[in-house]
Amino acid sequence: MAYEIILKKRFSNKLVKVLSYLEQEWSHQSAANFLKKVDYRIKQLSGQPFTGASSEKIKDVRGVLITRHNKLYYKVKNNKVIVLNMYDTRMNPKRKKY
Repeated sequence: MAYEIILKKRFSNKLVKVLSYLEQEWSHQSAANFLKKVDYRIKQLSGQPFTGASSEKIKDVRGVLITRHNKLYYKVKNNKVIVLNMYDTRMNPKRKKY
């Protein structure tokens, strides 16, 4: 049974910013490759939502790597995977919400 995916606005906004950065600083192909990785990970979570590691700060939140520099945070509620946000793994740990 596949879980329904819900993307929060915070995540969508962050994704647009990252894709814009990749396209401006690197190339259109880099942005397209990153988007494929995000899409693959979200589809994977739809089938196996409990694969991500539990967050240390918030009980119901889980995290999974997209690339070595980007981590996606989500929570599972009923038959839904709610994608909350995405953070850079190089960021100061004190600034991370999850």
